[in-house]
Amino acid sequence: MKIEKRQQDDVTVVVIEGVIKLGESARLFSGYLKELFDGDTGGVLIDMTEIDYVDSTGLGELVGYLQRFEDQGRRLALLRPQSRIRNLLKVTQLDKVFQIFTDEQEAVEALKG
Repeated sequence: MKIEKRQQDDVTVVVIEGVIKLGESARLFSGYLKELFDGDTGGVLIDMTEIDYVDSTGLGELVGYLQRFEDQGRRLALLRPQSRIRNLLKVTQLDKVFQIFTDEQEAVEALKG
């Protein structure tokens, strides 16, 4: 799994490539979300364009951090999940919990301040 981040206004855009599943990739993902939670301020946009697979462990990490961010008055949203992941979010009804965007600039505007 490869993770990169960049700032766009006061929103941190996180680009993740690979899979997020039980084991090392889930630990890396969780650790990275913790760093963002502890170190940054503002919203976080997770670009899922290059994520091939997410299992229940990865989804659990996303949901857990969504709650933590919201408790701090911050936002966490998803950008361009692939159709397989979008279907998984729909089946688990997490598409009603997460803001999901297809346009990065629109997402950044929604997550600002």
